[in-house]
Amino acid sequence: MLQAKYQAVLELGESLAIKDGDVTEENGVLKVKGVAKTPYEKNLLWDKIKEVGGESASDIQADISVENTSVYHHHTVVGGETLGKIAKHYYGDAMKYKDIFAANSDVLKNPDVIMPGQELIIPNP
Repeated sequence: MLQAKYQAVLELGESLAIKDGDVTEENGVLKVKGVAKTPYEKNLLWDKIKEVGGESASDIQADISVENTSVYHHHTVVGGETLGKIAKHYYGDAMKYKDIFAANSDVLKNPDVIMPGQELIIPNP
């Protein structure tokens, strides 16, 4: 029953390729554990848990660790994106594009020129 309730969380975990994933149900509590690649992916999972179960759900326990805490995420640029749009997506603030530009100064020479396919580091907020 709980697995059905939290199916969207489990599917997100699969789509993110969470490592060492494990799901068990004990005494009316769904226990979920695994390793996310980045803090951003961990946050996505927590956001989905809160969306399904509420801010303080008592029927799920999640133990999600992070493989790489040195960056917030890795982003592959797609057509039509700007650093401002990317910053808005990850931080909620387009002006944080400067932080992304600074973190990628080895591959970016101009904050107004990014190319589809480029891999960018999204620094920790």
